[in-house]
Amino acid sequence: MSHDQNTIALIWDFDKTLIPDYMQKPLFEEYGIDPAEFWNEVNKIPLELEKEGYRVNKEIYYLNHILTYIKQDKLNSLNNEKLKDLGKKIKFFPGVIDFFSSIKKTIENEGEFSSFDITIEHYIVSTGLSEMIKGSDIAPFVADIWGCEYIEEGEEEAQKVLSQIVYAIDNTTKTKAIFEINKGVNIHPEYINVNSLIPEDERRIPFENMIYIADGPSDIPAFSVVKQNGGLTYAVYKPDDDKSFEQADNLRIDGRIDMYGPADFTEKTQTNKWLKLQVSNIAKRIVESKKSAFTKAGDRIPGHIVEGKTSK
Repeated sequence: MSHDQNTIALIWDFDKTLIPDYMQKPLFEEYGIDPAEFWNEVNKIPLELEKEGYRVNKEIYYLNHILTYIKQDKLNSLNNEKLKDLGKKIKFFPGVIDFFSSIKKTIENEGEFSSFDITIEHYIVSTGLSEMIKGSDIAPFVADIWGCEYIEEGEEEAQKVLSQIVYAIDNTTKTKAIFEINKGVNIHPEYINVNSLIPEDERRIPFENMIYIADGPSDIPAFSVVKQNGGLTYAVYKPDDDKSFEQADNLRIDGRIDMYGPADFTEKTQTNKWLKLQVSNIAKRIVESKKSAFTKAGDRIPGHIVEGKTSK
């Protein structure tokens, strides 16, 4: 299954990248839960379990702790519909929503890019909760979301409650999601999976058509996969947070990212300008590649054979 490879993918982390806080903030506010207490427990319990000989995935242990809070009636009647509804309360960094829309229009409405059907797709790959992202203001602008998901139990719709973790993304398995985007698994799940052997020139979105945007060291596996395969990487930091700035600069020093800038996506900011410039450069490269292919194809078109004169 071959593809035109004319799609550019902007792949986004979520917490601290698109939003200043953890997405669970509206959830805790709704139920009157102390976030510091919750996260302290999430950090402490895995250490205790490891002492007992268990292997614990600390990055997503919070998913289990949410289920514990449900059993303790601290998150009474929490279900997927409630998570989606709470997602509406998520607050984004300045300019995020406008940027998602404007960068897509900038490329897709530009004459030459449009003539070659170049498109932009936004993807979110997060260790957070998919349903909250689906309920947020960013959802209409996103092609697909990889995040953590629960299934529910309960006979009546109104009685349904989160019961089991059905899908989880940690900082390492984010790379699996990126390969699924690369191969087009999310578009053609009935035909291919992430382990399907697909030649590079037949994958839906080549790595060189990707930009991965995130905030910190936890995204190093994803940064590495994209960068090592020819894509671009960008880190954001909170403008008023020196530690966040230092963290981003360390990623640059270590060669994990191509550039970094403030988590401000409004017009004329460095982050806005750099991302739009790189997307435009990728689009130009795609156009030149297509033109070159057309030229080569044209050279192979047979013409009339002109017989030369024979000498006497």
